[in-house]
Amino acid sequence: MTPFRFGFNFFDIGSREDFVEVCRRAETLGYDTALVPDHLGGPAPFPTMMAAAEATARLRVGTLVLNIGFWNPHLLAREIATADRLTGGRVEIGLGSGHMKWEFDAAGIAWEPFTARSRRLAAAIEELRALFGGPGYPEQAPLREHYGLAELKPVQRRGFGGHGPPLLVGGTGDTVLEIAAREADIVGIAGAYQAAGEPPGTFVLGTAEQADERVRFVRERAGDRFAGLELNLLVQQVVVTPDRRGTAAGLAAGPLPNLSVEEILDCPFLLIGTEEQMAEQLRERRERYGFSYITVHGPFMEAFGRVIERLA
Repeated sequence: MTPFRFGFNFFDIGSREDFVEVCRRAETLGYDTALVPDHLGGPAPFPTMMAAAEATARLRVGTLVLNIGFWNPHLLAREIATADRLTGGRVEIGLGSGHMKWEFDAAGIAWEPFTARSRRLAAAIEELRALFGGPGYPEQAPLREHYGLAELKPVQRRGFGGHGPPLLVGGTGDTVLEIAAREADIVGIAGAYQAAGEPPGTFVLGTAEQADERVRFVRERAGDRFAGLELNLLVQQVVVTPDRRGTAAGLAAGPLPNLSVEEILDCPFLLIGTEEQMAEQLRERRERYGFSYITVHGPFMEAFGRVIERLA
């Protein structure tokens, strides 16, 4: 059975002192990874990752996930290699195709159809692999030779064809999950689905049956690779309560009207109940789906920490 790993992501950052305290508290609670999304209005991924690594002794740091439309692969390769070296090989890189149209509009970046964004993601992964595994820029060779300079490459040799840090790719659609099955070390089965007929970035929560089907899809596409993949689950809410059904009924009547009470109780992207019930839910979900890398949103970090104690 694959051991559990646990991560949390940052929604925001306050003062430096508060940030350091959060990171150290997470490490004490048993978290393995501090993760940073890539959204306008939120913290910049790489400085935040570096600060989290500097504040802690063992916490790995990563992105969940970078919007590849915001990044030139050559400039991104420089960021990844630098961060991996300066953290002593504690970096994980999550990449995605981007799904918030308003962010592209605000940044002045052309919004492309989903297929084109997925092709851009696949091409970026291929280019990063070549940059990490290749001989470097030939134009720099005389300078490197003259001064005895080393090439800037990642420390880790796991992802990107064995030339860089672990690569996470996640999503819900066939195209992105095909890329994940083919290229990633960690596959994120996303729980937020684009609502049919609504503007891009309008989401509904997926069901257990949809998660079953998406994992099955990845297994089929990955073939022999599947046994070596780590499956990531991003939990959308952690609700500590002695009344699971009553809480589920409230969610069905309010923020989750697309799901029935039974669907909410069975939804892998929600944790509802006592800490012991949540721990048991995660054991069941590891058995059913293969989810062993569990990530929660930052506001739930403390509450979920009491669940980690029961799974250690």
